Amino acid sequence: MLTILGFAMIATFLVLIMMKKMSPIAALVLIPALFCVFVGKGAKLGDYVIEGVTSLAPTAAMLMFAIVYFGVMIDVGLFDPIVRGILKFAKADPMRIVVGTAILASIVSLDGDGSTTFMITVSAMYPLYKRLKMSLVVMTGVAAMANGVMNTLPWGGPTARAATALKLDASDIFVPMIPALAVGLLGVFVLSYVLGLRERKRLGVLTLDDVLVEEKAGETVEEKETETVLIAAGSGSDAPGARKGVGGSGSGSGSGSGSGTDAEEQDGEDERFQALDPNRPTLRPNLYWFNALLTVALLTAMIMEWLPIPVLFLLGAALALTVNFPHIPDQKARLAAHADNVLNVSGMVFAAAVFTGVLQGTGMVDHMARWMVDVIPEGMGPHMALVTGVLSLPLTYFMSNDGFYFGVLPVLAEAGAAHGVSPLEMARASLVGQPLHMSSPLVPAVYVLVGMAKVEFGDHTRFVVKWAALTCLVILAAGMLFGII
Repeated sequence: MLTILGFAMIATFLVLIMMKKMSPIAALVLIPALFCVFVGKGAKLGDYVIEGVTSLAPTAAMLMFAIVYFGVMIDVGLFDPIVRGILKFAKADPMRIVVGTAILASIVSLDGDGSTTFMITVSAMYPLYKRLKMSLVVMTGVAAMANGVMNTLPWGGPTARAATALKLDASDIFVPMIPALAVGLLGVFVLSYVLGLRERKRLGVLTLDDVLVEEKAGETVEEKETETVLIAAGSGSDAPGARKGVGGSGSGSGSGSGSGTDAEEQDGEDERFQALDPNRPTLRPNLYWFNALLTVALLTAMIMEWLPIPVLFLLGAALALTVNFPHIPDQKARLAAHADNVLNVSGMVFAAAVFTGVLQGTGMVDHMARWMVDVIPEGMGPHMALVTGVLSLPLTYFMSNDGFYFGVLPVLAEAGAAHGVSPLEMARASLVGQPLHMSSPLVPAVYVLVGMAKVEFGDHTRFVVKWAALTCLVILAAGMLFGII
């Protein structure tokens, strides 16, 4: 009974948010509360919620102060050089922009934290997607899949959990998986190329705004001096598209050399494609290297685990605010500027605590896991690594990594051992579902992604699930082909 109710609760949640009948926060709170009553444990709902909130409170604190920290770093211009580099590569070509999103998300994911990756990636790419009227779910989907593949790094979480659960060395699990994961990452790049081509075909003639004024409550967006940019596939050797009047370097500019030097045209192009305002008053160019060293030190301390991550970001945010904005009114203004993101994300995390608390407290997760194991045919025993890889897709999507790696994987590994399948193979196979897991409604970082990108969670889910599942299967196939799984 608990198995059926568990699956029904998850299905109800997904259907309602994908159909936009409920907001994610309301669905995360009300649906599990209702099913808790159905299970007959409504009297214990308070205990389940408190337990869930307690377990996720450090995550919420980390996200709150991480958003403030990286928000301040974006304000002061730390990431402007990275943004300019990506934009120079992307130019006005949707294909390049989508591929650039995947590359940027992959690079930033090296720190092992999904929230950090999404904050930097969205902050860099969002203005460009908005200006060119590109699909924002393409940005969130590509970023989530790239981060999902990179999330398998030993300091990312899943590999360490698998190693702990099966008493193995993390390097023995991860290092042999590198070729398969590399194929998966290449698959994300290829997919981003295909999605970019689709965006280029859909948009055809793009409109760039010289000045983009953010739409505020009750106000309309003001646009000044628009310019048409034609993306024509195959026209020009430098870029897939030729841009009209944007200082392109193609041989057929048509205006002649008298209209300005190449250097002037390039300067105009860089300014036009500047996603972050180069003249914003919060810039602190004289403190650039201090902020860069502070960020490197913070990420190093996070990887080396010198202090708990929430403590590191709390200290980092306080230090960044104090040094960059020594006056109290300026600090208050920066906190107020990022308050919306902080509230949305932290609220979503605490709402998710209700969902996870009820799932675990009522025993639904345990019954669902045992049912999954029981339905595996006896003849599949020698292929338990393959079975584990396939099961990792739905299981890591419908439950937390802790629940899967500490609750389900040991059971699957024991069944595999009875048929001669080594724990190492089982551990490696368990990593396959991570590209899909990163878009799970139980992953707090995904709410940072969709919140900052101003994308409905249901829209993101509808778009990303099929592509993320395909990426997982590519990794699984590569692992089997290379004899890793």
